[in-house]
Amino acid sequence: MGANISDTSGRMSGLEAMPENCVALVLMHMDPTEICKLAGVNRLFRDAASADFIWESKLPCNYQFLMDKVFEFDEKKRAMVNLRKKDVYARLCRRNPLNGISKEFWLDKKTGGLSMAISWKALTITGIDDRRYWNHIFTEDSRFQTIAYLYQTWWLEVNGELKFQFPEGRYSVFFRLHLGKPSKRLGRRVCNTEQVHGWDIKPVRFQLTTSDNQHTESKCFLGSPGNWVNYYVGDFTIGSSGSNSLMKLKFSLTQIDCTHTKGGLCLDSVLIQPSSLANKAK
Repeated sequence: MGANISDTSGRMSGLEAMPENCVALVLMHMDPTEICKLAGVNRLFRDAASADFIWESKLPCNYQFLMDKVFEFDEKKRAMVNLRKKDVYARLCRRNPLNGISKEFWLDKKTGGLSMAISWKALTITGIDDRRYWNHIFTEDSRFQTIAYLYQTWWLEVNGELKFQFPEGRYSVFFRLHLGKPSKRLGRRVCNTEQVHGWDIKPVRFQLTTSDNQHTESKCFLGSPGNWVNYYVGDFTIGSSGSNSLMKLKFSLTQIDCTHTKGGLCLDSVLIQPSSLANKAK
């Protein structure tokens, strides 16, 4: 009966009686999305969830490098910003352009893993400026708003390079491709596959090479017309000693067998993800 009588002593009871640092220590063992949910329990949890040491443990070891990239072309704004670690994490989880609008990076909200996307505009593509073979299409299907569409070619070669500082871990590289020409009709997405040909004769070859001599190759026949597919290129690993230095990547897509033409291919971007996230997506 006494348990139902309200506490008139003015002292806190239940969760509110817990020390804030104890709550923060518990929150540190949860993932960021869980921390944000618990921050809504009461003021104690909200204050504890803002502790810098919690969010610093969730940030990648090179978060200062990443923030420098966020403000790379805005020295005035960088000098004025003094963010708490919680706000740093939130800022890095946004889409952050890199060197203009053709590349961007972000952190996964739940795991803090670093991902990157590289537009076709940042790649070297054989004949890309010749409108007899390629066209540039505006579309909502791409995070970069445009894709490159191949009408027909004998020789397909796409090369890309990237120099960046990655946190320790294993990463997977993909080319995001689509067979068929996407468009909209009466507000609905449609796909014209009339020009799709040649991809079932010989496979496409993918390659990945790193500046520390990691190298992978894979081959794959392109299929699934009308759907965007992330075609696996390979994995690379960043050790603890390499997480504070720049890694140079070279990646390519080729189908250079000139015995037949191929066409009807859309090229959107190259995607780099932590392998753990990529495996879950598969």
